Order: sequence, then structure tokens, then C-alpha cells
Amino acid sequence: MNENPLTPFEEGQVLLIDKPYGWTSFQVVNKLKWKIRHTYKLSKLKIGHAGTLDPLATGLLIVCTGKFTKRIEEFQAQEKEYTGTFVLGATTPCYDMEKSVDRTFPTNHITEQLILETAEKFVGEQLQIPPIFSAVKIDGKRAYDYARQEQDVEIKAKPILIKTFEITRIAIPEVDFRIVCSKGTYIRAIARDFGEALRSGAYLSALRRTRIGNFLVENRDNSWIAE
Repeated sequence: MNENPLTPFEEGQVLLIDKPYGWTSFQVVNKLKWKIRHTYKLSKLKIGHAGTLDPLATGLLIVCTGKFTKRIEEFQAQEKEYTGTFVLGATTPCYDMEKSVDRTFPTNHITEQLILETAEKFVGEQLQIPPIFSAVKIDGKRAYDYARQEQDVEIKAKPILIKTFEITRIAIPEVDFRIVCSKGTYIRAIARDFGEALRSGAYLSALRRTRIGNFLVENRDNSWIAE
């Protein structure tokens, strides 16, 4: 008989967390790791998340523990669903609200019909250039490190698939959306490209991940990160 049976978290658990606004994905994992280790008196615990969410985004973060950390890549590869808001007529260096507006553009020519038609053109397979403020590696260094040092670097475009791009509300300058997309898609980059396609500018003011594969944010359990 095993005198020291493994805890459920060492055996392997998939935790669905609704990441709070302002938290990094790393902070969520750290909080879970501390809480679980403290509760079960564990000296160590394997734990990791399946797909980063930016600090200003909320929504579904899949966290795997123990033996289930081997499934992280499997979960990362599944399609994602997001809802959020673009602000038209302006841009920021990081394409969201982490930095202040750096340029403004006209919006008088933008109609509801133009917005709807432009969204339709984004559906399908395409190449997307990730944001400079991202964790993409360039010559072994993260892109955001170059950005913070104000160094110009070339980021290679990556293939993505936008399966659904639904406009759910138009109140210019705000436009709400629902997007279903493949792994590796940057919604901030869609904001940038959407603004350019409208012959204006755009940045992301709100983002929420609602689904990863068959996992839904409605089924989250945030009790492990509650204060």
C-alpha cells in the first residue's frame, strides 16, 4: 500500500479560472500554486496555464496541475472565442489601453455598413503580424524587450484562422465584437488591422475570452484564487 498517496492536484487537475482584470496569467498561476501547496502541505507542485491572457483582458484561463501539465499544448491548440470592444479613430503603441493614445484619425467616413462589410473580409485563413508588445521570440529575445528599448525589429507574419467575426454593437467610436479564431491569434493585432482597413485607426479597450475548445468561462471556479 502506498503510504503517501498523491493528492488530486498531483495526479492532475484542469482548473477553469476567470482571470480577473489587471492580473497577469503568471500571477494567477502563482496564486494557485501557493494556495494548493499551502492547503495540501506540498513541497512542490507542477502547474502551468494553457494560453496567456493580457493583464487588461478577463476570461477563461485553463490551468493544469500535476500529470495534466502534459496536456497544456493540447489545450493551447484548440480554437478560442473572445468578446470585446474596439475604439475607432485612435491608436496606441501596444494596440490596447496599457499605453496612451499616440495618434488620432478621422471617423466621419465610417458607416455601420462599412464596419459590417470590413469585418466579413477578415474571416478566413490569413497572415497576421503579432504586436511588437508581445512575447513572440525574435533571435531568442522577446519582442516586448525590443519594444521597451525602442528598437525597431521585423516581426514575421504568422498564419491564423478567423472563423467568426461578428459585430454585436456599433456606437461609433465604439464597436463590440465576437471573434472565434485559431491558436496564436492576437486580438490586439486585429484591432490594428481593422482600423487600417477602415482607413482610420483602432485599439482594443476591452477583451474577454469566453471559450477554449469545449471549455466555457461559465464553468469557472475562482475559489482557489479568492482572497
